[in-house]
Amino acid sequence: MKTVLITGANRGIGFALSQEYLAQGWQIIAVCRNSSAELGATEAKIIAGIDLTNPAHILRLVDQLISTPIDLLINNAGVLHPDNLGDIDYRNVSQQFIVNAQAQIQVTEALLDRLNDGAKIAFITSRMGSIADNSSGAYYGYRMSKAALNAGAKSLSIDLKPRGIAVAVLHPGYVQTAMVNFGGDISPGESAKRLVERIAELNMKNTGSFWHSNGESLPW
Repeated sequence: MKTVLITGANRGIGFALSQEYLAQGWQIIAVCRNSSAELGATEAKIIAGIDLTNPAHILRLVDQLISTPIDLLINNAGVLHPDNLGDIDYRNVSQQFIVNAQAQIQVTEALLDRLNDGAKIAFITSRMGSIADNSSGAYYGYRMSKAALNAGAKSLSIDLKPRGIAVAVLHPGYVQTAMVNFGGDISPGESAKRLVERIAELNMKNTGSFWHSNGESLPW
C-alpha cells in the first residue's frame, strides 16, 4: 500500500484529496492544525495539532513518522489575505510568506529522510504566483508568497533529481473553498480529481513544471 502525506487535510482541497486517495486504496497521513468531523470519519491517520510555521511542531511531525516511508508528499496548507495598494497590512504579508512559502519548503526538507527514493512531491500553489500571468494587480502578499513558493519548488525539483524524486507545482483552479468565501467555479472534489491526474502524470521528464489542474502548462 502506498502512503501519501497531505498538509491542510482537514477541509477544502486537502480533505478532497484525502478522499480521492482513500478511494484509490492509499494510506493517508492527514496533517492539520485542527481536525474536522468529516476527516475524523475517514480511515486517514490524522496528525493534528501541527502548525507548520512552528519548527518544534515540524520536528514533532517528523518524529511521529519515524517508521513511515512516504511515497507522495502534498504540500497543500496555505493562507490568503486580500490586499490593495494603499491598504497593505505587512503583518499579513509576512504571515503569507511564512505559511505559503517558507513552511512548505521547511516541512519538505524535514521529511526528506522519510521519502522513498522515487517518491513524488506536489506543491499546491496558485497561478496568482505567476508574474507573466498577472494582468489584474493587487493581492501583493499572496502573489509574492506564491511566486516564492514556485521558486523554491523549482529548486527542489533540481536538487532531488539524484534520488529520482519528481516535483509538481500545481494550480488547483478557482475552487469553492472558505479561502475565497466559496466563490470559486469548481468544487474541491473536481479540483482534487484533476490534481490527482496531474500527480499521476508527474515523472522525471516533467519534474519542476508549473501546471493548471486542468492540464494546461502555466507561465512563470
